[in-house]
Amino acid sequence: MDTEKEAQEPNWERQLLEKIALESLKEARVKRRWGIFFKFSGLAYLVALLFLVVDWDASEKLAADGRHTALVNVNGTIDAKGDASAEKINGALQSAFGDKGTAGVILRINSPGGSPVQAGIVHDEIRRLRKNHPDIHLYVVVEDMCASGGYYIASAADKIFVDKASIVGSIGVLMDGFGFTEAMRNLGVERRLLTSGENKGFLDPFLPQDAGQKAHAETLLREIHAQFIDVVRKGRGDRLRETQEMFSGLMWTGSQSVKLGLADDFGTVDSVARDVIEVENILDYSLKENIAERLAKRLGAGVSESLSLLRLFSADRAVIR
Repeated sequence: MDTEKEAQEPNWERQLLEKIALESLKEARVKRRWGIFFKFSGLAYLVALLFLVVDWDASEKLAADGRHTALVNVNGTIDAKGDASAEKINGALQSAFGDKGTAGVILRINSPGGSPVQAGIVHDEIRRLRKNHPDIHLYVVVEDMCASGGYYIASAADKIFVDKASIVGSIGVLMDGFGFTEAMRNLGVERRLLTSGENKGFLDPFLPQDAGQKAHAETLLREIHAQFIDVVRKGRGDRLRETQEMFSGLMWTGSQSVKLGLADDFGTVDSVARDVIEVENILDYSLKENIAERLAKRLGAGVSESLSLLRLFSADRAVIR
């Protein structure tokens, strides 16, 4: 019996060692698999980050040789903080005109308008660039819409091309708002406003409309409207067939705009590059947001929401704005 027991003991130890070794191997395999998974995940993340950060269009411009048609996009509302800001549009235009390979520039507009100041800055820069680069022509191509501030910019171009169904015009200026005086009275809400100037609460929506302030606002609008009309007349010149409604704020189809002289002809980015500039190679100079700017916008939006909530619970306050 003792001999049989002694013979079994080494087998038991060996089996235990084998079991421990197998478990260690399994654990090592699991760790290796997870390690591979995390490495691939990290690599995929870096590739995605690189894709977002790199300006692929810029790489294309650097790699291209020879003459090309430069493209700059104006998309959405023209606003100092948006994609269609004067800073971004002018930066792209300056790069396009400054490139020795640029044969012509196309400004593609899809915009309902926006800030008259931002539109004016772009308009003036286009005229400056055209003067400094007389051999490079700038053409506007309207796709869906070129209204108000969008047309303010377009009027600085050598020619304007549209689609027959494009929406063009809205040569006017507006200032909108709301009046809540009756709603506040019915709800029993008291408006508390302290100012250091009798007109500092200009057109406050929570106070009855003041006739003098309304008249002053209308004067401002008339002056800005007159500036808009002057810009259009100078830009379009003898091509413009003025009517009584042309500067009333109405909009027209692309077909109507050609007849009125608000546009010159029908065309697309490709057709203008091919048939007018006669250089089919198109390079996009539009400035795009990088990942840092996108993150900053998101963080900024979050901070803004937090501050708005704090303001809701704040007491009466004096504000200079």
